[in-house]
Order: sequence, then C-alpha cells, then structure tokens
Amino acid sequence: MEKKITIAIDGHSSTGKSTVAKRLAKELGYVYVDTGAMYRAVTLYMMRKVFVSKDNFNKEAILRHLPFVDLEFKLNEETGNADMYMEGENVENEIRYMEVSEQVSRVSAIPEVRKKLVEEQQEMGKEKGVVMDGRDIGTVVFPDAELKIFMTASTEKRAQRRYDELKERGEDVSYEEVEKNVKKRDYLDSTREDSPLVKAEDAIEFDNSNMDLEEQFDKILKIVKDKIQEVNS
Repeated sequence: MEKKITIAIDGHSSTGKSTVAKRLAKELGYVYVDTGAMYRAVTLYMMRKVFVSKDNFNKEAILRHLPFVDLEFKLNEETGNADMYMEGENVENEIRYMEVSEQVSRVSAIPEVRKKLVEEQQEMGKEKGVVMDGRDIGTVVFPDAELKIFMTASTEKRAQRRYDELKERGEDVSYEEVEKNVKKRDYLDSTREDSPLVKAEDAIEFDNSNMDLEEQFDKILKIVKDKIQEVNS
C-alpha cells in the first residue's frame, strides 16, 4: 500500500495557494485544509461581535471569546470542496470579503489565536494524506512534512489576481485599494512576532508570476508525484 505524505504549501497572499492545494487534494485523494479560511472565520466572528473593525481592536475581548469560536469544514456536494462553517453557518463566501481581508492579519498575529488553530490543524493532519496551505504550515504546523512548497509571485500579479477575484464576486473595489491591502498583509505577515511568514529551509520556492493555472498545476503535480515516489521507493 502506497505511503501517504503531508504536503505543506506556504506563501504570500494571493499566490493561488488554495486553488493549487484543492486541486492537488482532489487529484491525490488527499484531505485538503484551508488554514487561511480558519483565520478568516475567527476574524469574521470577532468583527460580528464588534471587537474588530477599522477603528477598534479589543484584544482582551477577542481572547475572552476565542474558546467559544466553533469552526468546522464540511464538504460542499456541488463544488466537491470543503466549505468553512462557523457556529454551524456556512461562511465560505463572507470570509473572502475585502473588509475581512483588511483585518485578518491583525487577528492572526495574536499568539493565542495561532496556538488554538495550529492545534486544530495538527489534529486534522495527523494521519497524513493531507494538503494544507497557509503561512506557517512548513515551519510551525508540520515542520516534518515530507514536501514543503513556498509559493510566491510579484506584488502586481498578486494584486491583479485578487482584484479580478473580488470584482467577479461583485465587490466594489479599486485596483489601488487591493494592491495596498496586499502590500500591507505582506508586511504584517512577515514581521509579526509569532510564526512570521518565512520560507522553510527545506521548502521548494515556486514563483508563478508568469504561469497560467494549468502550467502551474502541472509543474507542482510533478513535484508532488516525484516526492511520493521517492518516499515509497
């Protein structure tokens, strides 16, 4: 029987980590875990409680309510993907809104938030056969993962992709606003004290600035299959 591996995909925002990870999981018959969705859901929860907004950040209240945040992934029969549920409600679309994107780096920088979600993520992946993407999967969540990929792309390319995605969803945003958000998230993710975004020493850097989705997926799939073959040889 073929040994399954843990695949950790890290990288900057809007590099297409989730898109690639979802396809890989389907192709391999692995479990996919979108850790970014978990941080976004916690952020949305705190925004609904009015503990987090542009003008307010009540860390004390966030920590007080953190133990009560109930998160779960459930399979969406129509798409075949796992949607994010919070308190039993499907929030997969709402967590992608720009207003959540503007606050998620602040919430995810809180050590207690990261500790809670990292523990949940480690539990989800303990049986291997998992593809997980985020900011600290290869460095913190699964430092012993058999395969680590660090995805990157130019700021301009990432901002354009994010802008196109938001416009397609019907959001009223400008490219300049999105580019500013991408740069801000890069800075916050890379400079936070707890689990900053860094490339693991043994990660394969993958720049997809000038690749379309198919070319990118084909190249990453080959890397994955080579690693699985190596582990099983």
